[in-house]
Amino acid sequence: MGAVTLDGPGVQKMKTIEEALTLLARLNAIVELYALSLKQNKPTSMFGMQVKRALFPLVGLLKPQFGLIADQVSSITLIATRGGSETAKIRVLREGVASIRMQLDIAIVRIKENHKVEEEVKPGARKPGE
Repeated sequence: MGAVTLDGPGVQKMKTIEEALTLLARLNAIVELYALSLKQNKPTSMFGMQVKRALFPLVGLLKPQFGLIADQVSSITLIATRGGSETAKIRVLREGVASIRMQLDIAIVRIKENHKVEEEVKPGARKPGE
């Protein structure tokens, strides 16, 4: 059985996904701080802009390779900047973060399926890394 690696485009897509997951973790932290501040009756006016600032780089990163996920992130930007009940806004933001994370996880699986390259190992040959 041969070792499985990714081809060049697969590696680039995985790097994009890893960066997106890092940005998404930052967004999740902001949303949770927003929820905590609302629960503790602290000022929450700054969180709308912080969420918006966290979302724009994520859209820019995902748009070239993962346009549908980027569109979903853009729709969350609209929710974050609208007025209305803050508790409803936080609920939708949490659902959006979870949905984006799920879409990125699905993209990882698809990248591994579509971009795998199997390398044959000859008998008696050393394995990479030995």
